[in-house]
Amino acid sequence: MKLLLVRHPQPLVTPGVCYGSTNLAIAPGQLEQTLAALKLPAGLSIYSSPLRRCAELAARLGDNIIYDARLAEMHFGDWEMQPWDAIPRADIDAWAADTVHYHPGGGESVLQMAERIAAFYSELNGDAIIICHAGTIRLLAARHAGLAPAEMALQAAQTAHQIPYGSTLTL
Repeated sequence: MKLLLVRHPQPLVTPGVCYGSTNLAIAPGQLEQTLAALKLPAGLSIYSSPLRRCAELAARLGDNIIYDARLAEMHFGDWEMQPWDAIPRADIDAWAADTVHYHPGGGESVLQMAERIAAFYSELNGDAIIICHAGTIRLLAARHAGLAPAEMALQAAQTAHQIPYGSTLTL
């Protein structure tokens, strides 16, 4: 199975803000820039996170998009839309001490996200384009490599992402 994972265009958000599953618009000009750079094959199923920054890109790629909430970025609870430097250091340290099971801001743990990504992956039945988020891409790549959810979560949590907005990763 060949998967083309596309990270959404840059969202309209102040740098240094935790935005996870917040439904943000795309920054001006970024949708067009991403579309101009994409080289995707025709005829593949297209799946997308329903969050606006993904859905707007997906809608420009085809008509029969399958929007799946399991592809959304991690929900950071009370941390959503807070500057990272305003989140209490003790909370960040608690997350760093248990990156797999900790619920940042009372939201979702990385393990919970990995479980929903694994469930999505198990239902795929052929080559596809998936419009999603950096966290989702890291977890899908781990699942594609054969890791179970706990291993996916650990790998994703321990690996800093370097996935540019609008980029494509082929698995």
